[in-house]
Amino acid sequence: MRNSTASLCFKECSLFSTIIDEEIKLSLLQESFAPMYLELVKENFTYLEKWLAWPPHCENKQDFISFIRKSLHDYADGKSMVCGIWFNEKLVGNVSFNTINHELKKVEIGYWLIESVQGNGIMTRVCKKLIDIAFSDLEIHKIEISAATENFASRAVCERLGMKLEGVISNAENLNGRIVDHAIYGLRRTET
Repeated sequence: MRNSTASLCFKECSLFSTIIDEEIKLSLLQESFAPMYLELVKENFTYLEKWLAWPPHCENKQDFISFIRKSLHDYADGKSMVCGIWFNEKLVGNVSFNTINHELKKVEIGYWLIESVQGNGIMTRVCKKLIDIAFSDLEIHKIEISAATENFASRAVCERLGMKLEGVISNAENLNGRIVDHAIYGLRRTET
């Protein structure tokens, strides 16, 4: 059963869009983003497939449209929230509450960013905003981020956010034939 406060927030924010700062904006996925995502993945395929399992399975615009439709359905049900990241008016990646567990009052944040814009503090700023939304608007008690142990850039984001390494899960994911361990980071509402 969903948390009524969280469901209310999701209904009130049905066209979610937020400005992080003068450079960064988030907006809930829309079908019109599909061709832009397809282009981003084609241009950044080698980099993205190193840390994400899905790029080899998104080969055309329809694959992204299907993903966006499912994401919007899950958003309407209060299960997740997937947003495009816009940096200087250009779509550069994705951030999400991959799962929103109302019963446990916990969300898992996931993200990816094209390589050319990394090093600008984009993901740290974006995740700070999502943490604020989770704790303030959704009344979540715990945030989790899981990153491959060798993905030092992603792990650095977690550490800049003040998250604590809670442990490592071995053989956590198959990244296109490469088995990786995951470092699990957590942040509790009481720690902010």
